[in-house]
Amino acid sequence: MLRRVGGVAVDRDDASREPEVLRAAAALARGELVILPTETVYGLAAAADDPVAVRRVFEVKQRPADHPLIVHLDHAADLDAWAREIPPEARTLASTHWPGPLTLLLRRSARAHDGITGGRDTVALRVPRHRLTLAVIRALGAAVVAPSANPFGRVSPTTAAHAAADLGAEVSVVLDGGACSEGVESTILDLSADAPVLLRPGALPLEALESTLGRRIEHGGGPSRAPGMLAAHYAPRCRVELHESTRSARSRAERLARDGVRVEVLDLSRDVAAYARELYARLREADAAGAEVVVAVMPDPAGVGRAVRDRLHKASMGSGNPES
Repeated sequence: MLRRVGGVAVDRDDASREPEVLRAAAALARGELVILPTETVYGLAAAADDPVAVRRVFEVKQRPADHPLIVHLDHAADLDAWAREIPPEARTLASTHWPGPLTLLLRRSARAHDGITGGRDTVALRVPRHRLTLAVIRALGAAVVAPSANPFGRVSPTTAAHAAADLGAEVSVVLDGGACSEGVESTILDLSADAPVLLRPGALPLEALESTLGRRIEHGGGPSRAPGMLAAHYAPRCRVELHESTRSARSRAERLARDGVRVEVLDLSRDVAAYARELYARLREADAAGAEVVVAVMPDPAGVGRAVRDRLHKASMGSGNPES
């Protein structure tokens, strides 16, 4: 049975969450921060039209002011309010993959203020695929920014408990929507120039985007133009070492253990979807268990495996340093 919460059709169990949805929307309207679930990771949300609240997101996360945020919309029709010179490919992708883990980088409209874009001429936009968060956005009647609800550069939260442990003291509401179904952040595609460019691999595989557009998509690099493009990111406190095979990883773990190092092996390479869902939780568990080193097996670079490899590589670059 379905009913409406915040303008969104939800099942009977979610409908019982209406007071929480409305409380979260009211907090956002007052300029406060809330923690919201998405299909990718939990987000630290603020009303996107409120520059003061957006600045507070940066302060709470200790995020560099020039590192842009993603604006979370409730419908693809809102593209025109936040972006200009929207290419037909952007509308095709939005109609095909939204709601879902795809972020489009487009030329910004006047509504996308510098606090969101880091002073750039582009804005990152997506429609999340989580009924409760869509209900909050629609009850608020406005878009939200919602970067991962953790200190900048650290491991993203995929449960409400993770997010609350990291930043719960800084927010008015923590909306628990269960474990994130995807577990890694959205795919970011730059459509602000002549040809689409993949800026960040994510939960929506590159192959799906290429199939939708009927063309090959190039990979971007260089200076950070969107979230998650820094070389070191998504890092636990323990050191992360990367291996291309289970045999190599286990051999290394045995040598470390013989030397008295507390080591954990992370290997879900045979089930890449599970690897994506569980990656961040496993890294957090390793820290909680006092591991000094996580020896991780890299999955094949296909489908969501590309995103898992990206996150593991960046975690290895930033790991082992509490200040990274």
